[in-house]
Amino acid sequence: MAVAVEHDKRRQKILEKALVVFMDDGFEAATFQKIADRCGITRTILYLYFKNKREIFTFSIKQLLSTGEENIKVICADTSLSSIEKITSVLLSIFKLLEQNRQLLSVVLDYLLHISKSDVNPEERVRRRTVRLRHILSSVVIEGVKKGELKKSKIKTIHDYLYSFIESAIFQLTVLKRKNLDELKETIAYAAKQLAA
Repeated sequence: MAVAVEHDKRRQKILEKALVVFMDDGFEAATFQKIADRCGITRTILYLYFKNKREIFTFSIKQLLSTGEENIKVICADTSLSSIEKITSVLLSIFKLLEQNRQLLSVVLDYLLHISKSDVNPEERVRRRTVRLRHILSSVVIEGVKKGELKKSKIKTIHDYLYSFIESAIFQLTVLKRKNLDELKETIAYAAKQLAA
């Protein structure tokens, strides 16, 4: 049992240090050797934990998303909040996570551009990584419609409307190099109220 715990701890440390390499060098320039060097281990030992840099990168992204999802689940479970308050809080929580990880977002965009040069569909990759987030947003919307707190309309339309704010936030932080999402946060409060029944 202790061996498994140590293995998991070392794997976690590798992921943390690998993220720094990805953020410093970008996805394409990051190498397995650079990651091993940053971790203070050999490439051979690194191969015991991960088969390639893409796998390390994917695990790093999963870890970040799972942290965000846990925060969002807490908001969604709060019965004292209305559906509008939940939607607003969920989006603001996501914005905070994006602001805190703006450099990593740039690496993700670098990665998506990298894979788009091959036969891989980047949209499919993004959808797979965000499916739980999309489900959570849809669940809040469905709950709000059922309670009569949100206007009756197609769930997918409302979901796409809300998700477009997340995409806008990513664009503003990475491409436009905005320091924060303050203007978009104000827009969210207004936009969520427009969904009220």
